[in-house]
Amino acid sequence: MADIKKGIPFCPLLSVGQDVDMVCTQDRCAWYMPNVKKCSIYLTAYNALLEANARQAATKTRVQ
Repeated sequence: MADIKKGIPFCPLLSVGQDVDMVCTQDRCAWYMPNVKKCSIYLTAYNALLEANARQAATKTRVQ
């Protein structure tokens, strides 16, 4: 993931609970997916968000 303000990619896993974001080593990291140029941790969280949004939408449709 890249911080838009700085343009520097940071590691979401190593940055948890830290005051300073840890820099992502990108293709030298086991979690980095070079084919999509994204961190697998980020993709996992993004996919979970999409799934949660889809479930909420389905629930709202059934309730109405």
